[in-house]
This record gives sequence, C-alpha cells and structure tokens, in this order.
Amino acid sequence: MLSGFAAVSFCKGSRWHRVTGNVFVLSMLCLSASGVYLALVKHQPGNVLGGALTFYLVATARVIARRTEAETGIFDWGALLVPLAVAAVSVNYGLEAAHSQTGLSHGYPVGPYLFLGSVALLAAAGDVRMLARGGVSGAQRIARHLWRMCFAWFIASASIFLARPHLFPTVLRRTGALYFLSILPLILMIFWLIRVLFRPQK
Repeated sequence: MLSGFAAVSFCKGSRWHRVTGNVFVLSMLCLSASGVYLALVKHQPGNVLGGALTFYLVATARVIARRTEAETGIFDWGALLVPLAVAAVSVNYGLEAAHSQTGLSHGYPVGPYLFLGSVALLAAAGDVRMLARGGVSGAQRIARHLWRMCFAWFIASASIFLARPHLFPTVLRRTGALYFLSILPLILMIFWLIRVLFRPQK
C-alpha cells in the first residue's frame, strides 16, 4: 500500500518514482501469485480470479512502461489469454449465482463476478486494440501503464480495508476511513488519467 502511494506521489519518470514503482511491482506480483496459490489450496475460485487478474494487470503495466517505442511481442499475445479466461469464468460463475437458490456461487453473489468480468473484458479490449495498432506510444502508453497499476492497487486495497475491516481499530470503521482508503487508488487513477490524457500538448 505504501509503495503504491509513493509511486503515484513522485514525479513520473523520476528516480524515486522508478524505485518505489519497482518495489510496488515486486510486492504486488508476489502478493497476487501467493494469493492465487492459497486460493487454489483453499478451493476459493473467486479469489483465484482476482489474484490472476491482479498479476496480469501489474505485469502488463510493467512491460508497457519499459518500452520506449510502439511495439508488441509474444508476451502481449500470451497475456491476452488471461483477461479472456477471467472474463469467461466470471460470467459462468455469475450465471451460476443468479440461478442458485442461495444467490451465491463459490461464496460470492452475482455483483462481484460481473464487476471482475467487466474489468477483464475492458483490459482485453485494450490489448486487442494495442495489438491491432502494433503498439501504443506517448500519452496512450502512459495511460495504459497508469490505469492498470492503479486498478491492481485498488484490488489489493479493497481486499485489505473492505474485506477485512475487523483487523482495524473501531474508529477507522466508524468514520468511513476504510472506505476512503479502499477507493483512494481509483481517485488517484482518475486524477492522473485526466492530467495525462487532457493536458495541452507541447
């Protein structure tokens, strides 16, 4: 959480942005990979989907940040399979939940599956568009990097602050601070996307 906040706070392209960004990438990849493993062991398909999508978002955001030119590679084609698979499975579980007597599928209602599937489809659409164009550059490259990193950060923050409020002091639960901390990555994402995509071109 701290490395994510630091990365978006420092000037983009600066040394400290790169340092804190590298810490964030490493921690998020380890966190999401271990989360997928534990979810498999505990038979929690919903968490497998969330962990896989988080790993994919961070990995693809990292790759696009390291490119200096508009280009694509075999990694991009392989990575595209992840959001497509997540979307397909999410829709399937969502339909199961909708037709279930309990309204649940593997412990989750329809909403989370639809949300996760929609994000996966959005990411997949971005991949297809990038592959069709032969890559992205300039503001589009930065925006791709930015939204994927921030959304992965949001998934992690929601998993901590919203999914496990009992771990925090009562004052944080009563004041709504946990909700704010959960959506803070999305707020910062929107702020920086506006700055990147709509600032005057020099």
